[in-house]
Amino acid sequence: MWKKHLVMNLSRAADMSFADQLKLLKATGFDGFFVTWGKDLNLTELMEQAQAADISIQSIHAPWDKAADMWHGSEEKANAGILELRTCIDACVQCGAPILVVHAIVGFDKHTPTQIGLSRFAQAVDYAAEKGIQIAFENTEGEEYLEALMDYFADNDAVGFCWDSGHELCYNHSQDLLAKYGSRLLGTHLNDNLGIKAYDGTITWLDDLHLLPFDGIVDWDDVVKRLHRWGIQGPLTFELNLKSKPGRHENDLYCEMPYARYVAEAYKRACRIAAMLIAAEN
Repeated sequence: MWKKHLVMNLSRAADMSFADQLKLLKATGFDGFFVTWGKDLNLTELMEQAQAADISIQSIHAPWDKAADMWHGSEEKANAGILELRTCIDACVQCGAPILVVHAIVGFDKHTPTQIGLSRFAQAVDYAAEKGIQIAFENTEGEEYLEALMDYFADNDAVGFCWDSGHELCYNHSQDLLAKYGSRLLGTHLNDNLGIKAYDGTITWLDDLHLLPFDGIVDWDDVVKRLHRWGIQGPLTFELNLKSKPGRHENDLYCEMPYARYVAEAYKRACRIAAMLIAAEN
């Protein structure tokens, strides 16, 4: 895309290997990709495939299942979380990804950050700084935990913010988190959403749809204005879900498409947002 690099996630739900996805992303027009780390991920092979496809890696996404243990878990569980983050940082170094995206918390039953949690995350942040990697904490459920981390590491260049446009609607009650952390923006996870489904405002992970842009209720004109206000640097990164959450059907149409058509649709929507941002900058 003219003047804007565009990035999309690799999908484990697609009926296509990562090697073929990389080729498809590049052929469609995307400049980069990101991937969620897992024990099954062969980074050496992945980067050989990316080099063959002439597409670059933008970031690695850390697993999020141990995030609550960092704050409230036993030493044993927390140490497993720290080790996993260190492993992900090593993976960033290995593949040349400058950013590790990390969830501040997982779950909806706890709302009190702890000092011991901050000290545990500090071990990962210190290791990232040593390795030349930046950790981008993402707005997910429990923005109290994000606030605690961003305040604690306010003067640490190894820490920044990854803004998820859909999470803001379904997890953060539409708070303008770019207004709070836009000056520390390291990347985006752009996607659409339908907000909070429950009439009483109860939030649940089932509302986190990651729809294609313009398939939900995100105000993309407002998104572009806010991104422009904070002078976004680097690529526009899109995190999109191919499949619906259990009991939901909003993403079902995507699975009915050949994956190449789905990626083409994603690229068209990404170009539309990029063009809006270019217009705002001119």
